[in-house]
Amino acid sequence: MSPNPSAIPAIVILGSSALKLAEKIRAALGEAEIHGLAARGGDTDTSFTEAMPHIAALFGEGRPIIGICAAGILIRALGSALQTKHVDPPVIAVAKDGSSVVPLLGGHHGANDLARRIAAAIGGHAAITTASDVKLGIALDQPPPGWRIKDMAAVKRVTAALLNGAKARIVNETAVNPGWLHGIDGDGDVKILISHRADAEADLVYHPATLVLGIGCERLTAADEVGALARRCLAEHNLAEQSVVCVASIALKAAEPAILALARDLGVPARFFSAAELERESPRLKNPSDVVFAETGCHGVAEGAALAGVGAAGKLLVAKTRSARATCAVASAPGVIDAMRVGRARGRLEIVGIGPGAAAGRTAEVEAALRAVTDLVGYKLYLDLLGPLTGGKKLHGYELGAEEQRVRIALDLAAQGRDVALVCSGDAGIYAMATLVYELIERGDNTDWARIEIRGLPGVSAMQAAAARIGAPLGHDFCAISLSDLLTPWAAIEQRLKAAAEGDFVIAFYNPVSLRRRSQLAAAKEILLKKRPTDTPVILARNLGREGETVTVVDLAALDIDAVDMLTLVIVGSSETRRVARPDGGVWVYTPRGYAAKSAGGEAMVQKVG
Repeated sequence: MSPNPSAIPAIVILGSSALKLAEKIRAALGEAEIHGLAARGGDTDTSFTEAMPHIAALFGEGRPIIGICAAGILIRALGSALQTKHVDPPVIAVAKDGSSVVPLLGGHHGANDLARRIAAAIGGHAAITTASDVKLGIALDQPPPGWRIKDMAAVKRVTAALLNGAKARIVNETAVNPGWLHGIDGDGDVKILISHRADAEADLVYHPATLVLGIGCERLTAADEVGALARRCLAEHNLAEQSVVCVASIALKAAEPAILALARDLGVPARFFSAAELERESPRLKNPSDVVFAETGCHGVAEGAALAGVGAAGKLLVAKTRSARATCAVASAPGVIDAMRVGRARGRLEIVGIGPGAAAGRTAEVEAALRAVTDLVGYKLYLDLLGPLTGGKKLHGYELGAEEQRVRIALDLAAQGRDVALVCSGDAGIYAMATLVYELIERGDNTDWARIEIRGLPGVSAMQAAAARIGAPLGHDFCAISLSDLLTPWAAIEQRLKAAAEGDFVIAFYNPVSLRRRSQLAAAKEILLKKRPTDTPVILARNLGREGETVTVVDLAALDIDAVDMLTLVIVGSSETRRVARPDGGVWVYTPRGYAAKSAGGEAMVQKVG
């Protein structure tokens, strides 16, 4: 667990009386979710039944927590989860009358600034207790974005000295303006050095992030080779790794393992440029190559990417340096660089299954992914089901039937460097969009698609949800068959039906009927009646996880096709599937695996031997 700077703050309330204040805080922050206790939280974005576990779960996700409640509640909820001030996310307690705003944790991870913003918005007092903030006006261990600390242990020593009355002296070896430190600059003996040098020494050293590391390499070059080359380039020119903003290369290398590994090792993002963007840097290259141009469309990858990364005002510090299969160059900008504005990211596609529909049916992994992405693509109804999770995202909603369009849009957006979620109901890999993603990539319509990072996140499928509602009908061997003949010829479907009937599988029928397609389920019924009893249980699950959900059980012989629509999943039991009467007049349905028979056989054997 660590602070997540991109996470949406969660405003936690324990009663509807705090809702108005929560809405005022959300308006001031611009983006936040209101989480309320289900029993008395009012109309909130997310509800929970138990406060302590919910607060702990938010903390575990690294999300900033703003609790409109007593500080003690937050302390008790998080006591066992606390780690260190270097990783704990912001936690703020706000008095119910708005009079006090107290940052409890994460003061140096944005909690102090967040508390000040909230207090200013609601007319309260920000109770900042961090000593360096109070006396020095800054937190030396929380420099602005793009400033890195060479030695964290030095911060504690220097802060203690300044709090005890010592004076600081700022020495700047760079062209970067250290305006945030001006409040403590003087003629003191405590030396604070701003430098790009790897061997920089002082009481406290800051390395501003102004260097872009340009990398080119042959396909599947070993990560060790690329890493060694990059570190050699930096070491030979006495450049600090902490000053590296990002690793940059050509878009053709967006999935190159060695480049991605180097970025991970340095703790910086990998960023990429098109060949055309790199070619615009040709006049500034020290080592242009016609051979490279013939292969990539630009005259230099390493030097071009480094220069493109630092912009027109930057300069090349280290010209192209070679190893057997890779090249490296380093360029410097006159000021701190925001890595997210350099080129584009590799791009990421999360193929997510959101379960039957209700928020409670989504996995925590899916929820976290949906919060992290920039774009959501899917059938409009599925996006609507996400509720507050769509906040701050760019939505790409489509009508039912535009499957290939949806997937192409999702792939295109990811190829542009965006973080995208392709949203499917149930499980994305079961009669959903995951298959089409890989099919389109295999077709090769756009070679950039194959270079994006793709991750599939499972969801609760309709057949799992239906089975869980009614008992355990999928407890033994089962299969799933789609009765839609839009993509699969009916002859093939019919063959599978006969095989499943012969094998006595429990069958989950997806797409059993549509407005125009009414005959397939009837045909399936007739095929199954030839192989299993007329009273075989059939489960009809409609609107699973949504308003109007119903789960009913009928005999196979009595299955009425007109009782089934496009929102219904049908599960037909095997010849072994059983019904068990419930005390409330309903039934459970399960398919035994033979435990009882095995147990009975074992007892009989014991008796016989005895």
